[in-house]
Amino acid sequence: MEVRLQKYLARCGVASRRASEDLIRAGRVRVNGLVADLGSKVEPGVDEVTVDGKRIEGFFEHVTLMLHKPAGYVTSMKDEHANHLVSELVPEKEYPGLYPIGRLDQDTTGLLLFSTDGELGHALLRPKNHVPKTYIALVDGQISDSELTPLRTGILLDDGMTLPAEAKIVRGVEEQKARKLFEVSQTASMHTGKGMAAKKGNSEQSVVCLVLHEGKKRQVKRMLSAIGHPVLALHRESFGCLTLGSLPRGSWRLLSDQEVALLWSYMQ
Repeated sequence: MEVRLQKYLARCGVASRRASEDLIRAGRVRVNGLVADLGSKVEPGVDEVTVDGKRIEGFFEHVTLMLHKPAGYVTSMKDEHANHLVSELVPEKEYPGLYPIGRLDQDTTGLLLFSTDGELGHALLRPKNHVPKTYIALVDGQISDSELTPLRTGILLDDGMTLPAEAKIVRGVEEQKARKLFEVSQTASMHTGKGMAAKKGNSEQSVVCLVLHEGKKRQVKRMLSAIGHPVLALHRESFGCLTLGSLPRGSWRLLSDQEVALLWSYMQ
């Protein structure tokens, strides 16, 4: 199957797609010995592609994966000021062009998607697609169900109104599981850097589940702070139709073609 030349170069790890277009415009790329142009297409494994006379190989189809992000890691592939990056936890050398879809704060744990497919990433983050994301939050103070009403109807933040969110107090066995998760995350974050301390006793804290259909910056934390219950610890349990399942903290796995297709089904 033929692909556009700039996509081929990007998938081979030569440069980003935009930078690859610059190489093509500069006349530095040849296909089967002929100088290429921006409209050129190639068939991987059949056509010979060179850049500055060097043969380029290693094309692969797009890959998408999920990471169970631990606390203490910055959601960035490169940042000279950060002690630990999520790029340390995923196979970026094996899959050039891999990047995170959205972000989780350094102290937030849970499901983080990565892909080499920029189109998929942009589509999943597009507000009009309303892709649901489920978060479990440990908050300061005892919270009542009525206090969650503004979150369910939409609450005014400094960057505008939020969409209505699904919100409930987590109790019983699920609450115990969540508290255990946060205890483990807090211990792990002590070895990697910044973490949100949950120092008060259980009677002074609550566990809340929120399902958002948009992605404003630090939205969960700002929403809960707005109703007087600051977040002490935060975990993303699901993204769209995907959940972490039994994926260990700090581990990743490739998504199947079926899972990627399910993600595409959210697109409008």
